[in-house]
Amino acid sequence: MLSPPLRTQLQARADVRLPSRIALSAAAAEGVQLPTGDFAAWLAERGRVNEFRVDRIPFAELDGWSFDEHTGNLGHRSGRFFTVEGLHVTEEDGPYGDGPYADWYQPIIKQAEVGILGILVKEFDGVPHLLMQAKMEPGNPNLLQLSPTVQATRSNYTKAHKGADVKYIEYFAGPRRGRVIADVLQSEHGSWFYRKSNRNMIVEATGEVPLLDDFCWLTLGQISELLHRDNVVNMDARTVLSCLPHPDTGAGALLGDTELFSWITGERARHDVRAERVPLARVPRWKRGESAIEHEDGRYFRVAAVSVRAGNREVTGWTQPLFEPVGQGVTAFLTREFEGVPHVLVHARVEGGFLDTIELGPTVQYTPANYAHLDARDRPRFLDTVLHASGDRIRYEAVHSEEGGRFLNAESRYLIVDADEADAPQNPPPGYAWVTPAQLTSLVRHSHYVNVQGRTLLACLNATAGAAR
Repeated sequence: MLSPPLRTQLQARADVRLPSRIALSAAAAEGVQLPTGDFAAWLAERGRVNEFRVDRIPFAELDGWSFDEHTGNLGHRSGRFFTVEGLHVTEEDGPYGDGPYADWYQPIIKQAEVGILGILVKEFDGVPHLLMQAKMEPGNPNLLQLSPTVQATRSNYTKAHKGADVKYIEYFAGPRRGRVIADVLQSEHGSWFYRKSNRNMIVEATGEVPLLDDFCWLTLGQISELLHRDNVVNMDARTVLSCLPHPDTGAGALLGDTELFSWITGERARHDVRAERVPLARVPRWKRGESAIEHEDGRYFRVAAVSVRAGNREVTGWTQPLFEPVGQGVTAFLTREFEGVPHVLVHARVEGGFLDTIELGPTVQYTPANYAHLDARDRPRFLDTVLHASGDRIRYEAVHSEEGGRFLNAESRYLIVDADEADAPQNPPPGYAWVTPAQLTSLVRHSHYVNVQGRTLLACLNATAGAAR
C-alpha cells in the first residue's frame, strides 16, 4: 500500500511587511509609555534611585585579578571573564608602512566567550516599540546610558559571578518566546579585542511582557532622536539597531552587489596580516606602573584598574581592568549622491583583532592626537577633510561612548559629512569604495563584514533619514 505523500510546510523566505513596520516605528516621534521630552528626567531618576560609583585603583587593589608571574598577562583567578595579553601584528604593504611591513606590538583583550546583545520588540497601538534599558557601565563618562534589553556576557547569564539573573534573558537564550527579527554574530573593536564577537539579536514578543524597573518602551523614532544627543545611546544598542531591516528603495549603486562582494574579497586577499598573541611582559615600548600600563610615547591608550559600585547590576560591586584611550576619536562617513542615490565612502580596515583580515569601516576612524606629530603627507587619508569640514556640510554630529564595560572614557565624535569630487573622488583610492546605505544594511545581516564603528554610523545614518522623513 502506498504511503500518502508527505506534506511540506514551506515558509516565506522573508517577512515582506517587516521593513514597512520598522519604517512606521521610525516615523513615530512619540510612543505609548514615555514621551521623548521626559526621557532625560526618567534617565536621571534611574540614576538617583541606584548607587553608582567608579574609582581608579592601583593594580594591587584588584580583587581576584593578578599578573601571571611567567607571562605577565592580567587575568582573573576564576579563569573566566577576560585576560589582558600582548599582540604582535605584522602587515605586508601596511597603510602608512615604514618600509614593506607595518609592524607593532600592543596589549589586547582576549575574551573567548560570545555575549548576547538583544532588543525585544512589541507592538503597541499598531506601532512596534523597542524595550530599552537604563544600564550603568563603569567606563561610560556619564555612567548611565540607554542599552539593549539584554546586554550580557556568557559569564553574566550563566552566573559565573554568582550574581542575580539577567532580566529578560529568557527571550534570547533557551526556548524562544518570540519571533526572531535578526540574529547575527558581529565583531567588537578589532583594535582592542582579539577576535571577539557578540550575538546581536532582535526578537519580537508574541505575548505580554512585564515592564521592570530601569526599562522603558520607545519607538524607533524616539531612539533616533536620542541618537542625536551626546552619550545617551550606548554602543551595544547602536550595533543592534544597525541590524534592523529598513525599506530598500531598489535604487542602483555605483558597485553592484556582486561587484561589491568581489571588491571585499579582493581586499581580504591582498592584505597579508599576521596577528600573534604574545606574553604581555614581552610587549616592547609598553611599561607597567602601579596604576597603568601605557606606551612610552604617551599615545594610543593605557590599561587602568577601577573599583565599581552599581546598585542595579547583577553583581553590585567588583573591580576590573579597563582600556583607556588617550584622546577623543573622530569617526566619520563622507557621503555623496550619484544620480540622486546617496552613497557613503567605506574603508577596508585592517585591525589586529579581526577574525578575517578586514572589515568595512568608516571613511575616517582615528584619534587625531595620535597623528598630530606627523607631516601632512603621512597623516591618514581624509582625516583633515573631516576635521576641517564647515558646519553646513556636517549632516550629523554627536559624541558617543564606546563599549563601557571594557573601555574607560572612550569617546568618539561621530560625523556624517557631505563631500564633493575634490574631497572624495568617484574613483576613490585603493582600500576605499562607495556603497549605499541599503548595501550596508544588507551586509550587516552577515557576520564580520561591517565593523562596530561602521555599524554605529549606519544606525546614525538611519536615524538622520528618519528625522528627514
